[in-house]
Amino acid sequence: MKKIILSFSILIALVACNQNPDGYTIEGTLAGELENGTKVFLKKQGENRQPVDVDTTEIQDGKFVFTGQAGIPEVNYIFIDKIQGYRAVVIENGEIEITGQKDSLGLAKVKGTLQNDFFTAYMKKARSMSKQAMAIQKDMQAASGNETALASLRDEMNDFQEEAKTFESDFIKANPNALISVLLLDNAIASRTIEAEEVQGIFDSFTPEMKETAAAKRIAEQLDAINKKAEKAKSTKVGVKAPEFTAPGVNGEQLALKDMLGKVTLVDFWAAWCKPCRRENPNVVAVYKKYHDKGLNIVGVSLDRRAEDWKKAIADDGLNWNHVSHVQYFNDPIAQLYNVDAIPAAFLLDENGIIVAKNLRGSALEDKVAELLN
Repeated sequence: MKKIILSFSILIALVACNQNPDGYTIEGTLAGELENGTKVFLKKQGENRQPVDVDTTEIQDGKFVFTGQAGIPEVNYIFIDKIQGYRAVVIENGEIEITGQKDSLGLAKVKGTLQNDFFTAYMKKARSMSKQAMAIQKDMQAASGNETALASLRDEMNDFQEEAKTFESDFIKANPNALISVLLLDNAIASRTIEAEEVQGIFDSFTPEMKETAAAKRIAEQLDAINKKAEKAKSTKVGVKAPEFTAPGVNGEQLALKDMLGKVTLVDFWAAWCKPCRRENPNVVAVYKKYHDKGLNIVGVSLDRRAEDWKKAIADDGLNWNHVSHVQYFNDPIAQLYNVDAIPAAFLLDENGIIVAKNLRGSALEDKVAELLN
């Protein structure tokens, strides 16, 4: 009978623990002199990353309380009137406790709900690694002139840097149900520290709730754009027929790629404002003069904004070959057709219009042209 009662008690406890709270309560306790009535603000990030007020309360005897209803977990920020700094807190239903010093609000401890515990665990490790890096750097400064000690410290720093590289991705992969993981992945896409293929795999592992967060929706949009771009890039990879186009020439006449093909054709994306393009132009001119009679044609595709700039650069640089442009910067339909989002960019075609090489410059361009024509 005692075993039955004990089992029943455990079951009741488990059910109680698994019930979702009706709302959230944030109870804050701050050490330091704070006048009663001092305003405390709960804010979130709005459009253009500007803070937007969510709620306001007041300090009473060093304490403050916020209550409300939470939907999908999201990061909010606590500010105190006339006090520098802020403290991030994940808003989710449950009891959240914040304790700290008024003059170091950013270091206040936050606990009490799952997402805040995840956030705290990440920040604890990140701060520990930051201290470790500073300690190694301090030791290296102290060891200046001692090559044996410096060599050992450099090895230590290299090992640390390798660990640091994988720290965030390892944390994300280990915690697919953490909001901080979603936020870190969102930042990794923006900073391009994780390859798109890996991002997709990690995103797919997130729990359904995490996929509903605002950050996850941003990631999904970025992944969709990346996947579309990758699919589009297949049309201009080496070995496929170059996309056909017809566009206005310098005098407004319509020029078609198929009519400008030689035994070898360079489709060269450039602009008058593009300094690397202009620096490369003398080399392209030299290759053209040397191999045009043997079958090399060039089609310049300008991404200029103004026709007068485009035409002047052609004359100034002596680019005596066919030119086309819609004078629409990177919105040029040919640039979009060829998936060009940076210049200089170039596609080398054979006599059938098949792409045989991409983005060759300097001696590499001449060597490839010579190979194809000799």
